[in-house]
Amino acid sequence: MLKRKVILAIADGVGDRPHPLLNHETPLEYAQTPNLDYLATRGITGMMNLISPGIPVGTDMGHLILFGYQPHHYPGRGPIEALGIGMTIKPGDVVLRCNFATVDEKGIVIDRRAGRIRRQTNLIAEAVSGMVIDGVEVYVKEATEHRAVLVLRGEGLSEKISDSDPKAPNDGVPYLEVEPLDASEESIRTASIVNRFLIQAHEILMHHPVNQERMEQGKLPANFILTRGAGRMAELEPIAEQFQIRGSCIAGESTVLGVAQLAGFKMITDSRMTGNIDTDIHLKAKLAIEQIAENDIVYVHMKAPDVKGHDNLPFEKAKAIELFDQMVGNILQMLQDDTYLALAADHSTPCEIGEHTGDPVPILIYGPSIRRDRVMAYNELDCAYGGLGHMSGTDFVRTLHGLMGIVKKQGN
Repeated sequence: MLKRKVILAIADGVGDRPHPLLNHETPLEYAQTPNLDYLATRGITGMMNLISPGIPVGTDMGHLILFGYQPHHYPGRGPIEALGIGMTIKPGDVVLRCNFATVDEKGIVIDRRAGRIRRQTNLIAEAVSGMVIDGVEVYVKEATEHRAVLVLRGEGLSEKISDSDPKAPNDGVPYLEVEPLDASEESIRTASIVNRFLIQAHEILMHHPVNQERMEQGKLPANFILTRGAGRMAELEPIAEQFQIRGSCIAGESTVLGVAQLAGFKMITDSRMTGNIDTDIHLKAKLAIEQIAENDIVYVHMKAPDVKGHDNLPFEKAKAIELFDQMVGNILQMLQDDTYLALAADHSTPCEIGEHTGDPVPILIYGPSIRRDRVMAYNELDCAYGGLGHMSGTDFVRTLHGLMGIVKKQGN
């Protein structure tokens, strides 16, 4: 069978809804996207629900599916984040995803992201890492921007605990006490340990020099840690081994890199690849072309559209999409004839909602011998008429694998 390669460019959270500030267009319609539209006129398009219509997914679940896994393979956000930042996870560890946050003296969450802190978070993490609570070792490591990972290591632990992060649409609500999600002694004990850690960490962080300096500069202090997504690492066969392929992932976001490592893909990152609008798109495009030369499939990720959707900034989201368009254009200029260039997203993040929704996202495949459709623009409305139709995330990935020539024939 003819073997070909794929570069999949992912615009995180790009899907949206018509917005009144954008003349009732989506940010993707409103943005100037000559390269995305060029690919639409010469490729095949469609719409994708990562699982099924109306079901929202997190960045972790969305990328788990885009890398080729099924939803039931999900190990929890914490373990994925830990892999993405290079933490060593041992069997039995309970791992939680965290935010550095700002709370007041009553525990009211002033800002779930501590003003989107991104500097000196390593010093904050070090200050609260290494505690021992009831015989359990507690480790904290900084991740992308305001994010971090918490690892609990010891006997008698369970991942069946609730989140302390209220995840409210707006700040101004108290953080949540962690509770056991079942009646087991392990869950009750683990919830108690996390609650004690949160209080002790808060006491340390309130007086930390980094936070003292931030307050002197009029910035919000990262004086609290909000936890969510507790899980344990699952034993999964890497997708790379399953299909006997080589792959890499270019990203500045630890969740995406964690899924890539889980799938057996090489993680490619750089400090110039941020999780926001100031990410180095030219570097990402250059690395994508370099990596595809020695791999079968390369994922290149951009987080900024999702960030602007969460912040309800439709004009900024359109600007982020235009940067994604430039990145794709750079890749297109250097693309080899034996390589497909595909576009997708892991979920929709409508600005008016500020959170992930189950709205479908546009998809596109461009490359050799592709069955072109009649769609002329890449956005949520036009792609609904595309030749790929409406498919699940699993179907989309299988389509890419089929074009690569790695899907086994069924029957004789």
